[in-house]
Amino acid sequence: MRVDLAADLGEGFGDYRMGDDAALLEIVTSANIACGFHAGDPRIMHATVAECVRRGVGVGAHPGLPDRVGFGRRTMELTPHEVRTDVLYQLGALSAFATAHGTRLRHVTPHGQLGNVAAVRPDWAAAVVEAVTDFDQTLAVVALDGALTAAARSAGLPVAVLGLADRAYQEDGTLVRRSSPGAVLTDHGQVAERVVRMVTDGTVEAITGRVVELRPDTVLLHGDTPGAVDLARTVRAALRSAGVAIEPLASVLAARA
Repeated sequence: MRVDLAADLGEGFGDYRMGDDAALLEIVTSANIACGFHAGDPRIMHATVAECVRRGVGVGAHPGLPDRVGFGRRTMELTPHEVRTDVLYQLGALSAFATAHGTRLRHVTPHGQLGNVAAVRPDWAAAVVEAVTDFDQTLAVVALDGALTAAARSAGLPVAVLGLADRAYQEDGTLVRRSSPGAVLTDHGQVAERVVRMVTDGTVEAITGRVVELRPDTVLLHGDTPGAVDLARTVRAALRSAGVAIEPLASVLAARA
């Protein structure tokens, strides 16, 4: 049994930084790197990719909505064409830095509200898939299991189901809105137990108490959760204690094929 551990990285701008990227890179096997829309800038993207290469961490794109003030977590009314071209633009931007550092993008994980909406709206899901298909058909699409993963599978793209370590789920597999009580989980023991259950049992307890199916290929550790680095270490240790191998996403998907 194996799983990828990922973190959202490079989510700063100018002198502003979010989270301890250097510490998280000692723990994770894949990085979702902000591409300049919800966060990130050329200097941060350059430095983050370089550090991923140095540490052997898989480089992935983390495109978001053009909402820097709201960190890509607010609702925006974009057309599918806008979604497609925004995602394609961001893939190209991060790919330039990957090429400069002798690597390439391995996956794409939509950020925040882009990912939430694409998981339930077929038109946005199709737009994201079209952007990935236009750019590189070997990129794995990492997303909540829903409309986006279905569209990616239909297009013949590699797909990785995303599990979020520190977020509460609805019964339909979508995330509880961040503004709702209990949406973000901060108890390290509880989070670690939930992640082990996701990976070994293929289930998670929804916020209603109902047990729903969730079989993640990759588990996301948010860098902006309180105590994020300690939480990431706790989750990694719990998985290893449960006999789960922690490997880069490419290895996880290859073993599943």
